[in-house]
Amino acid sequence: MKGAGDGAAGRKTPGGIGRSAPESEDLTARARIRDAALKHFTDSGFAKATIREIARTAGVSPGLVRHHFGSKEDLRDACDAYVLQALHRFNDQALERERQPGGVEPEVADRHTLDPFQRYLVNALWDDSSVAAPMFDEMVKMVDRWLARADAERPDEPRVDRTTRAALMVAQSLGIATFHEHISRTMGMDIFSVEGDRTIALALLDIYSHPLVSPEYAASAQENLAGGHTPGPEHHLPDDQPPAGAGGTSPSDEHRDEKTSPMTEGRCHV
Repeated sequence: MKGAGDGAAGRKTPGGIGRSAPESEDLTARARIRDAALKHFTDSGFAKATIREIARTAGVSPGLVRHHFGSKEDLRDACDAYVLQALHRFNDQALERERQPGGVEPEVADRHTLDPFQRYLVNALWDDSSVAAPMFDEMVKMVDRWLARADAERPDEPRVDRTTRAALMVAQSLGIATFHEHISRTMGMDIFSVEGDRTIALALLDIYSHPLVSPEYAASAQENLAGGHTPGPEHHLPDDQPPAGAGGTSPSDEHRDEKTSPMTEGRCHV
């Protein structure tokens, strides 16, 4: 891959980044170019972003952009690798928290680790970039670990394998960043602002901590689906029976704790 990272002596490293973790205080010309490219690829899309615009934002010449990264395609490869490395680091930090006795609540700073990459991640997945699959898989691994802990405390056995459920949860979380403009308009605030991020996190905590259907309805629907049948109108909840979480409780509530899902640690913080 072209556009590999250069050290103090010009030494190159694969993937367009050094071996150390990404650092926000890295203000070298190369880092400024990379950050500018992340912004333009996110805001304008890869096809519309230009080397000249990226150079202007970074405060360098187009020639210096090409000197460090080669072509625009090579620059995107470097951005992809940088974001994937940040995702790996976030995943490792979450795993380290899990290993600590009693669990550790995520700090606000931790939840914002991936903030600059939210929409970039979505664009990379939609554009089918070279690291789209690794990015998605890394997020699935993180949610899979959380589900493993949650499954161990369930009173019943899951009907679907953990990886499938984790992949669906990641897709749902990415949908928030994908539709950020519509969600922000509906909420009346920018979901990428501090207030918007907090509101989204609180909303997700509320959603995940209260079942939307009763255990009886879920069991009936699962039995029908297992038998190859689709639940019909006769399986709908009676009008006078509110779903669990809307004034009622579920037996599984006795086993519910205050642990936080990676999906609630931010818009796409998985």
